[in-house]
Amino acid sequence: MASPAPEAGAVYPANGGLTDPLLASANGHGAAEKKAVHGAKGKYWVASDKAERRAAKESGGEDGRALLFRRYKVKGALLQPYRLLIIVRLIAVLLFFAWRIRHNKSDIMWFWTMSIVGDVWFGFSWLLNQLPKFNPIKTIPDLAALKRHFDLPDGTSRLPGIDVFVTTADPIDEPILYTMNCVLSILAVDYPVDRLACYLSDDSGALVLYEALVEVGKFAPLWVPFCRKYCIEPRAPESYFDMVAPPQAGRASQEFLNDYRRVQMEYDEFKVRLEKLPDTIRKRSDMYNSMTIVEGDAKATWMANGTQWPGTWIDPTETHRKGHHDPIAKVVLDHPSCGHSQPNAERNPSIGATNERLPMLVYVSREKNPGYDHNKKAGALNAQLRASALLTNAQLIINFDCDHYINNSQALRSAVCFMLDQRDGDNTAFVQFPQRFDNVDPTDRYGNHNRVFFDGTMLALNGLQGPSYLGTGCMFRRLALYGIDPPQCRAENVTAQASRFGNSTLFLDSVSKALKQERSTTPPPLDDTFLAELERVVTCSFDKGTDWGKGTGYIYDIATEDIVTGFRIHGQGWRSMYCTMEHDAFCGIAPINLTERLHQIVRWSGGSLEMFFSHNNPFIGGRQIQPLQRVSYLNMTIYPVTSVFILIYSLSPVMWLIPDEVYIQRPFTRYVVYLLVIIVMIHMIGWLEIKWAGVTWLDYWRNEQFFMIGSTSAYPAAVLHMAVNLLTKKGIHFRVTSKQTTADNNDKFADLYDFRWVPMLIPTMAVLICNVGAIGVALGKTAVYIGTWTAAKKMHAALGLLFNIWIMFLLYPFALAVMGRWAKRPIILVVLSPVLFLLVALMYVGVHILLSGVTPF
Repeated sequence: MASPAPEAGAVYPANGGLTDPLLASANGHGAAEKKAVHGAKGKYWVASDKAERRAAKESGGEDGRALLFRRYKVKGALLQPYRLLIIVRLIAVLLFFAWRIRHNKSDIMWFWTMSIVGDVWFGFSWLLNQLPKFNPIKTIPDLAALKRHFDLPDGTSRLPGIDVFVTTADPIDEPILYTMNCVLSILAVDYPVDRLACYLSDDSGALVLYEALVEVGKFAPLWVPFCRKYCIEPRAPESYFDMVAPPQAGRASQEFLNDYRRVQMEYDEFKVRLEKLPDTIRKRSDMYNSMTIVEGDAKATWMANGTQWPGTWIDPTETHRKGHHDPIAKVVLDHPSCGHSQPNAERNPSIGATNERLPMLVYVSREKNPGYDHNKKAGALNAQLRASALLTNAQLIINFDCDHYINNSQALRSAVCFMLDQRDGDNTAFVQFPQRFDNVDPTDRYGNHNRVFFDGTMLALNGLQGPSYLGTGCMFRRLALYGIDPPQCRAENVTAQASRFGNSTLFLDSVSKALKQERSTTPPPLDDTFLAELERVVTCSFDKGTDWGKGTGYIYDIATEDIVTGFRIHGQGWRSMYCTMEHDAFCGIAPINLTERLHQIVRWSGGSLEMFFSHNNPFIGGRQIQPLQRVSYLNMTIYPVTSVFILIYSLSPVMWLIPDEVYIQRPFTRYVVYLLVIIVMIHMIGWLEIKWAGVTWLDYWRNEQFFMIGSTSAYPAAVLHMAVNLLTKKGIHFRVTSKQTTADNNDKFADLYDFRWVPMLIPTMAVLICNVGAIGVALGKTAVYIGTWTAAKKMHAALGLLFNIWIMFLLYPFALAVMGRWAKRPIILVVLSPVLFLLVALMYVGVHILLSGVTPF
């Protein structure tokens, strides 16, 4: 992160002060080969493309293009033991199954049969998860090479155009300030302004979001030049002023101090204006309504220019409410070739020193009508895809959720490195970045960072056909989203057909231009005819009877559009890439409240199951998907089913309440020992995995804990939803994850301690109570029968108790959640748990005395 307080006369390098070695190499440091992998993780990785780079250097580059990223593999000293241990565990699991079937002795045979089915499923699920990880690959963009080959000496550039999509569904659940910071960070990113455009999709059709975007257009001419002049990182003002220490007099130039204070003051005023927008719109609308007779005595919502807002009204009517309003497409900032109104020189700290031009900024709200299925986020993205095609038709597209922002101004250039690389750039459909969050509590109680997945699983898929699409922070090739095959297998006579793309002549013409790779840096004239057509392509009926949502654009009829869209693209033969950067490319907001986090998980896992039961099933779909890539998609679609068996196992400790000993498998001691060996082996594999993935033991442990919580709540709920869907044909209900936080100015993590009870938590609570009771009963039985138990029975009791204690450790975050604000002092739970165990033990002893009529001692 660049310091906000440069020394007097200091000039930042183009990378904003980052220590990325592939940037440093451009400045002649010559250490790129040795330091290309970031931080401590470098000792486990080695360059795997030396031969390619040597050949490219000797030949001058195939078709005149350069190698724009570096490829690294895990060192053999770590990778070979990792692979060997996977194979050894697979053999051990098969031998374990054989042993159990050969010794099919149990006190409850139906439970033994069920446990066999569960163990087979666990083994199968583990294998699906592990096989694609045999060849992890890390790819790092070479921004210095990109700059050398595509930035021209005269200040112009040969880089491709990029259309940036931001989606928001509700200004209440998704606060306006987050959304506007996302837009500001996009406008300030380090990319040629004439080749960049930002599109905000507002699914609520609310005037407050449009006018907030107008306010952005007023503040951006101050913020963007400030970022460019001082190489500010991050380029979202809220995060910059919140995370970066204010500059100190004497340690920064006076010019920077003056500019910093001016921009901060203007940003504070900008936030005040955003907060007042609802009242401003209400008062303005009341004034206009008092002066104007509106049909049916309806109270219209009025824009600042004195016209009625075509979207949702504050006082809704039948055709102006959320879910039913006209299409809207408005250009807030014109393309820089058209010229912006120049800001006042006294307000702008960088006039005469910094490029003041801004990228194009467009507001889009697709038509909503109760008679049509709007297809959730996928429908909004497809509407943006069509609208952007008419205006800018950029070759590349990147989409963001509104709660994310660009944390590294070089991020877009980094993704472009993979798209333009000579090796397989033309066949790369999308570049996915890891997701990072800056509002997560320091202990990451609910595993929001999910680094085991983002830094482990995704790097592993990078060694196959590429990572899956994860919904945000992903750059696409427009043609891949259109459902066009990659160049390596594309027919020569591909044409834009109305039956596939819709009957808009302007849009079909834009598709033809995209197929011919024609570049246009200037949008067409925005006359009434063009604006009418722009609104028509975002109507709710436009994609009916076409291929949109099936083989074109983002896929419909699935609760989550991301994985299935990536699957469709991979199935056509495209590949994808995973881009890792030392300074995180993007940051966002994660739900740190347990209930909101679980609602998010229900939607994700429910969408995965829907994909499995659709025509995009990994078994039958995707004609050109590589075998191990298909295995990974299969794992992504069926993993929630594992929770059914985990839930059953987690409730099995109720057998402690049975007076007699009950064994699921005999001989029991050998069974538990075999089980422990297999479990220990999976954690040994995990230990090697976190070594090459660069995650910590805390990340790994939080992943285990939250998977347990999810397996007793969200995942079974998703399985139940899917069963209902199969029976009733009703899809998974889409619920926007609320980003609003509990109001507490003194505690930024107040939402973490707000426990909101929902029905899906009943099984988790039952498991917690069951295991607390089981441990207490076990202690009571020990007190009652310790003198009569044989050594074998003592061993069996200890092994059974070990299972209960393990579950308690896994449910520790849930227990903290139940405690609410008392969880701020975890020591309370540490003290309370033994007390509860002791109380249950005393109750058991008391009941035993009451029923037996004799003391046990």
